[in-house]
Amino acid sequence: MTIRTRVENPADAPATRRVHMAAFPGPEEADLVDALRRDEAWVPALSVVAVDERDLIIGHVLMTRLQVGEGRALSLAPVAVAPEWQRKGVGDALVRAALAAAEAAGEQLVVVLGDPDYYGRFGFEPASRHRVSGPFEAPDAYFQVLPLGGYDGSTQGVCRYPAPFAAV
Repeated sequence: MTIRTRVENPADAPATRRVHMAAFPGPEEADLVDALRRDEAWVPALSVVAVDERDLIIGHVLMTRLQVGEGRALSLAPVAVAPEWQRKGVGDALVRAALAAAEAAGEQLVVVLGDPDYYGRFGFEPASRHRVSGPFEAPDAYFQVLPLGGYDGSTQGVCRYPAPFAAV
């Protein structure tokens, strides 16, 4: 099993949609990705795909801009892996590639809503430890942030997600 990650290109959109449709029970996440591509929050260099040895797309992760108080950060969502590739390290490779790209781009903070056991292995911790909160009710352990190398602690406050997230 050989997989590699790379930045998504515009021609990949139909294949990434198929991955999201297969990975989730409904079209909401696939529709979210399509809507985010049209939003000003879109960061093309932070949309990453995983491909197999035949260069078929088997996974996708996306980071988009969001506001945190008066500052800005990135939202890590969604992460999708084709069902036949799940639990084989594809999601891990995608998240690590996206985080490395964000770090290389000089980003400071990444926000995620998700399983603390899964995201904790990447260094995510409860957002409340950094005075960051979500615009919705979520258990403290599940709303998380990862400060990147350039984080100076000044990005604090309530997160405001891009409009397309309201549909999910």
